[in-house]
Amino acid sequence: MEGFFLEYGNLLLRWLHVIAAIAWIGESIYFVMLDLSLHAPKGEHSKRLGVYGEMWAVHGGGFYHNQKYLTNPAELPNDLHWSFWKAYTTWLSGFGLFMLLYLLKADIYLVNPASPWEWARNMSGTEAGILAVLFLVVGYNVYSRLCRIISPTVNHDGWLSVAVGVMMVLVAWLTTQIFPGRAAFLITGALMATCMSASVFFWIIPGQRRMVKALKAGEKPNPLDGAWGKQRSVHNTYFTLPVIFLMLSNHYSFTYSNEYAWVIMSLFIFAGAVIRQYFVLRHTGKNDLRYPAAGVIMLALIGWIAAPSPATPVAGLASGAPAQAAVTIEQVHGIIAARCTECHSVKPTQPGFAAAPAGIMLDTTAETLQHAAQIKLVVGNQYMPLANLTKMTDEERAVIAAWSGQ
Repeated sequence: MEGFFLEYGNLLLRWLHVIAAIAWIGESIYFVMLDLSLHAPKGEHSKRLGVYGEMWAVHGGGFYHNQKYLTNPAELPNDLHWSFWKAYTTWLSGFGLFMLLYLLKADIYLVNPASPWEWARNMSGTEAGILAVLFLVVGYNVYSRLCRIISPTVNHDGWLSVAVGVMMVLVAWLTTQIFPGRAAFLITGALMATCMSASVFFWIIPGQRRMVKALKAGEKPNPLDGAWGKQRSVHNTYFTLPVIFLMLSNHYSFTYSNEYAWVIMSLFIFAGAVIRQYFVLRHTGKNDLRYPAAGVIMLALIGWIAAPSPATPVAGLASGAPAQAAVTIEQVHGIIAARCTECHSVKPTQPGFAAAPAGIMLDTTAETLQHAAQIKLVVGNQYMPLANLTKMTDEERAVIAAWSGQ
């Protein structure tokens, strides 16, 4: 029964997380588009009122006239629209999922027995969980300090972008050395999402509140409050596509179980950023195809790196061996039944599982055949069984590698 409630909690939190993320990202992308699509006001009345830029739009059967003021609106109503609860809800629900799925089973999901570092291999589940949370806390503080040191007055954001890019490559490398691949990708994505949400909480909203307070007091707002908020918002828009990929990556083991997983992760981060840059520039009327071209090249490079190597034949099954010696589905399913169905079953026996992970059940030969490609991939790269809890041997892996999948 406990396993069922954990699974149901997973469902509800994931649903909330996705809904909040769609709302936050959608609003963020809309405001980036709006900000970059503004034109200088044409009407004399708007100019006298201090309008910085305006945009006319048509949508949903109506016409909209958006106007932007910097720090000098003619009037400031009390019913201002604030954008922050979507960001906070996204982060809180995401961290709740992380606790439910990873921190509660940290000895399985966060300890990496294949780490090149002995101390990481020998961590307890509690230690691995604490370290994962520290990655989020320390990572955000490093990012924030980079912003304050390199571009405190928002005059050196180019160099700041380079520094943040280097930081993300270092994080990608560190997480893949310390944690199992799937957790490494998720923790890196969670760090970027933490930077996004914490920027809203610590910088964007407080700065806007100070500006509103100054205006209502008849004082001139500090222009740096607006500049700092804009700086963090710009970073958030470039983080968006990479974070979405990293949150989805757990469904695609060829990314996180590769020998060069940190390179794949880094390339996906930069590919997402340059593709987002193309759309940002499109809002200003520019159509610079170099950015999507660079993104496509990086994605192609990822495909080349992640492509599986030819399977190593099992002894006695090399070319020239009798046809009857080929690996059969019965042989493979025997291994699957012994090593995989504790979790991947209609009725999992592994504690904490109310249903088969990812909905993959391997109770019958037909189900094993249905998931043949996934089985060969995750067993071949030793991602499954998780932490090799069921003690699958190298010989058994070789048999599955030599299996034709039929």
